[in-house]
Amino acid sequence: MTGLSKKAAAECFGTFVLVFVAVGTAVVTGGNVVATAAAFGLVIVAMAYTIGSISGCHINPAVSLGVWSSQILTGKKEFGAKDFFVFVLAQTIGAVIGAALLYWILTLTSFDFSKFGVWGTNAIAGEGTNGIIGSLLIETILTMIFVYVILVVCNTQNTQAKAGILIGAALTLVHLIGINITGTSVNPARTLGPALMRMVFDCGNPSASQAMAQYWVFLAAPLAGGVIAAIMYKVLHVKKA
Repeated sequence: MTGLSKKAAAECFGTFVLVFVAVGTAVVTGGNVVATAAAFGLVIVAMAYTIGSISGCHINPAVSLGVWSSQILTGKKEFGAKDFFVFVLAQTIGAVIGAALLYWILTLTSFDFSKFGVWGTNAIAGEGTNGIIGSLLIETILTMIFVYVILVVCNTQNTQAKAGILIGAALTLVHLIGINITGTSVNPARTLGPALMRMVFDCGNPSASQAMAQYWVFLAAPLAGGVIAAIMYKVLHVKKA
């Protein structure tokens, strides 16, 4: 395999694990906040120390956009436009595979499928504009925090060795605050996989179609958060030439 194809395979596998294990945990625990948050954080730790040396373990389009944006802002060229689009495609494929396999297994069990995906814009202030604005804000802020931590710890010499643990802890923290607000996406790929599965296979359920209709919020906000994090990293941590 070429260098980029190997990275893409790693990103696909990592995102598959994230969706299958972490979203699966949300389902089997009935959406328990602590268990779900811990699952997302622990998956990141595990994947960081397994595929991190191959692809950097982005497994999230918002992270890839943040990395690409920071490279543009700092004049580096290690991760360019081609890398970004290949990574996002691989992450999306991994998320869909993970969600499809998880859905199939769940249909053989008695677990409550309504927790499959666990997000929505109406948790803050009801349905409508308030819920959408609130969701956009919280998802943007939480993603910004998460991606900012990644950019700092991965580019600071004395934190690189423990970057996986620090990043996993950051993802756990943003889930702890966000699960009861929006369900916490901060990752367009991980949200798209379950949304597609619910739309295709659970179309008789009104909440299933709503999940896909609201997806744009959980695409736009995390991507915006990734770019903001890159700007913050540039302003606060990159010295002028």
